[in-house]
Amino acid sequence: MGLGRSALLAGSQSAWLRRQATRRGFVRRSVSRFMPGESVDDALAAAARLREQGAATILTRLGENISDAGEADEVTGHYLRVLDAVSAQVLDAQISVKLTQLGLDLDRERCFRNLRALLEHAAAAGNFVWIDMEGSDYVDATLDVFRRARALSSRVGVCLQAYLRRTPADLESLLPLGPAIRLVKGAYKEPADRAFPRKRDVDESFFTLATRLLGPEVLGAGSLLGIATHDARLVERLRAFIAAGAVPEGAYEFEMLYGIQRPLQARLAAEKARLRVLISYGEYWFPWYMRRLAERPANVWFVARSLWSG
Repeated sequence: MGLGRSALLAGSQSAWLRRQATRRGFVRRSVSRFMPGESVDDALAAAARLREQGAATILTRLGENISDAGEADEVTGHYLRVLDAVSAQVLDAQISVKLTQLGLDLDRERCFRNLRALLEHAAAAGNFVWIDMEGSDYVDATLDVFRRARALSSRVGVCLQAYLRRTPADLESLLPLGPAIRLVKGAYKEPADRAFPRKRDVDESFFTLATRLLGPEVLGAGSLLGIATHDARLVERLRAFIAAGAVPEGAYEFEMLYGIQRPLQARLAAEKARLRVLISYGEYWFPWYMRRLAERPANVWFVARSLWSG
């Protein structure tokens, strides 16, 4: 892992840096590149605009590691209202939640009850719930909750991180479920014994995991792959694999973050590829923002230009 990326990931955990950054106008301006605003109305408006451009969406409220049960219940209520708003506005917009937002750190059963409420509401509306993956310490708990949720509903998916050494085994354990998997590279600071430190190893892991999910023996079980990367070369490599194997369109979609690789997103939409854009919103944006900067050096240069022009 490069020194710059390590520094940004370490900074994402700094309460002092968070306080300083959130007071700076140029930082808030640069954040607007990656999120349309802090309110859910901002996110819904962005989803409507993207619908006109041929892209579906996923909505996620930023925040994690909630330490108050009442707040976890409030987050659950918030997402229930989001699902209602999506239905009312006839948007192709799913939701994505972190289990620590629903109270995982407090009480796993309470967390599951909150998740079940979201699943039931989503199922009634014909919608879908994604479970985000957090740091490696949460993988076992997250997958346990996902398995329980998947036993109740097929309208739930989970995120797996290609940079974790354990992920191939985790994927194999999930395949009998015919799961919906959002595959990402990974954006948390992890030790080398848990995560591949070199980008090329992460890229190869991503490709291997993705092609495993797109193989004919897996597709027959009804799985869905969310190809969540902004790496244009990796996208094209997977598109070539998909074309060569005549993979059905319903078996996968490309998933990208709002504001990142906009030309690539526009091209995929213009070519009628299945594209879903993840829109983040909320006040607790600093750790997420720092992880976005760590993903691509170009993002850091964007902030630097904002500082110079500001």
